[in-house]
Amino acid sequence: MNMVEPIKDKYGRPVESIRISVTERCNLNCIYCHNEGQMEAKTEMRAEEIEKILEIASRIGIKDVKFTGGEPLMRKDILDIIRAGRKYMEDVSMTTNGTLLAPVALKLKEAGLNRVNISMDSVERERYRKITGKDMVDRVKDAIKASVEAGLYPVKVNIVAFPDSFDDIFKTIEFVWSVNAMPQIIEAINVGRNKKLYAIDEIEKRIASMAVDVRVRKLHKRKIYSIVYDGKIREVEIVRPMHNSEFCANCNRIRLTSDGMLKPCIMHNRGLVDILTPLREGATDDELIALFKKAIMNRFPYWR
Repeated sequence: MNMVEPIKDKYGRPVESIRISVTERCNLNCIYCHNEGQMEAKTEMRAEEIEKILEIASRIGIKDVKFTGGEPLMRKDILDIIRAGRKYMEDVSMTTNGTLLAPVALKLKEAGLNRVNISMDSVERERYRKITGKDMVDRVKDAIKASVEAGLYPVKVNIVAFPDSFDDIFKTIEFVWSVNAMPQIIEAINVGRNKKLYAIDEIEKRIASMAVDVRVRKLHKRKIYSIVYDGKIREVEIVRPMHNSEFCANCNRIRLTSDGMLKPCIMHNRGLVDILTPLREGATDDELIALFKKAIMNRFPYWR
């Protein structure tokens, strides 16, 4: 277990987590895609390079990794990448669109994946197709069920909120609850392909009006509402990154782009630090640690 104290940035925020984009490639074309705020990549890290960077991260107090993309399951060596995460991190998770997940959910669990976030913005076929560009909602439903069965707990389902979509969102929430997963309503951010802001206030108010309790997560101070549904207490998490100083004040992440740039924040590309080029050129561990520290010190709360 990692007992190293995490490094704090200039604002006193400890960096305990790393979010790694393993590829830009994706088999969907979602209208709100932010691609983790990443600029177009000219190269892609190899699995052994990701493993080395995770080893260095573990030595400076980072203990959690989330693998993202693009779509991480486009990588044929994704199981090797998950195993690398398991070697050095206490918590290994993944964000995926779910279209390729069902056949490999159990293999991912066996490789060391703890939990998964699956994007499904609508349970309705035509609305899903309009949002993602593909008719693959049934695959995603199967992926959610397979992930629950594999024990990738908690299985969270990411639902990007659009202002006119509460009825559809609630149908999607009902499906997610029915298969014992947890819905997570997400406010879209206006980076990458998405240039629009979608107000989430009314959607959260309606969720809150149904709730019998609310608790707050340490990460980003996210609210989780408890709702009585079908005789049971069910939960809905709300993720509100936009114009939210509390969200940024409680961020504990550093990011790594698919082409090996340490990235302080999803919202901008200031303070990027190239770690892949020095790694490929034979940098020492101390030099790689110094690059991590530089990137961490480049962090600042985007919303203040």
